[in-house]
Amino acid sequence: MHKEPVDFIVKGDYVLTMTDSEEPLRGGAVAVRAGRIVDVGPSDDLEARYLPDRVVGGSGKAVMPGLVNTHTHAAMVYFRGLADDLPLKNWLEENIWPAEERWLSPDFVRDATALACLEMVRAGVTLYNDMYFFEDASTEGIKKLGMRAVLGAGILDFPTTAVQDTAEYFERAEDFISRWREDELITPSIAPHAPYTCSPGTYRKALMMGEQYDVPVHTHLCETRWEVEEVMRLYGKTPIEHLDSHGLLNSRVVAAHCVWPSQREIEILAERGVSVSHCLESNLKLASGIAPVVRMLDAGVRVVFGTDGAASNNDLDVMSEMSTAAKLHKAVSDDPTALSARTALLMATRMGAEALGLGESLGSLERGKLADMVVLDLDKPHLVPVYNIYSLIVYSAKSSDVESVMVNGRLLIDGYRLVTVQEEEIILKARQWREKIVSAGGAG
Repeated sequence: MHKEPVDFIVKGDYVLTMTDSEEPLRGGAVAVRAGRIVDVGPSDDLEARYLPDRVVGGSGKAVMPGLVNTHTHAAMVYFRGLADDLPLKNWLEENIWPAEERWLSPDFVRDATALACLEMVRAGVTLYNDMYFFEDASTEGIKKLGMRAVLGAGILDFPTTAVQDTAEYFERAEDFISRWREDELITPSIAPHAPYTCSPGTYRKALMMGEQYDVPVHTHLCETRWEVEEVMRLYGKTPIEHLDSHGLLNSRVVAAHCVWPSQREIEILAERGVSVSHCLESNLKLASGIAPVVRMLDAGVRVVFGTDGAASNNDLDVMSEMSTAAKLHKAVSDDPTALSARTALLMATRMGAEALGLGESLGSLERGKLADMVVLDLDKPHLVPVYNIYSLIVYSAKSSDVESVMVNGRLLIDGYRLVTVQEEEIILKARQWREKIVSAGGAG
């Protein structure tokens, strides 16, 4: 029998396709050719039909889609630990914004993003959604490492070291979107910061640009009690009602945090098709509160996971977010059935890709989709025995169990070994930047 050539067959004791079928494939495999999945099924069947250049995974492994980090500020990884144990407003205005004023530059963003991508891909994150400045500079590290990113050009109504005024933000954003919208790994987006830093007019222009170029719109929304009070003071409405009253919410919008929505605001998010990026560990650390995730899911809101930046988390580990959320929301709901393990894994994979407008090509292991996947090593003391693979991954697995990572049909991590860039160089640069920042007196 003639076998069809493929680049890879990726095998595992369990293949979690994250499609509508709840049953994982036992003894399954995924065939990959030219960056796409050509077949998914029992390992014996695929090995009988396809001739691979390489077999990845095997016994004692689990294969699943890559994790999706739907809200972060990747380059802020260089501010990890710079200002901890502070309320959000003080942390931001007295520490982080001055640090950004002092240090933000294309070189800073390029080097810091490389470290963030290294951290994420080692933790099984194959796609992340960013909001920051000098996003052109960040593309270098992303492309070298080989992971996938949605990069949001940040918009504010006041100047920064990056940009002088709102008009320039938009000019740069449009130029960035125009240049990157056809790239195979980079998806550009537009990112108005928040309702207390961007006027309705600024949001309206951002939404129009998102529609014009068919890209996501990424924003912070309803993150703290202070934000709710400030937007009420400025506009006489709570943040979600405020944006909705101006027609500024739709299915293109990814709203980070949404910690303090009223029940009516939750209904608005569902009606408008807004996706919510739940950044639990950052919200806990900054004491911003706990988003009503179960109520949002019950109302039909697509809720997905984000880490926020490493300056406020302090890591970029979606697996940790998923595990913490699946447990915490049971406690706050007084319901052990709330936020099941499989739902949490869906939020971290397929639903995350859908939130970013990439669900047709990413987020699940199906024929025709792009080959972004992770192999977990189950031969660990904390991962045996296996009764329910979803529960095992969500409640027991750690990012250090990620053995191999594939993006676009290319192995980035192969048997725990990073194969695309020199990890030591990235870490050395991070240490050099730390010395520079400390010797100059830190933030200022």
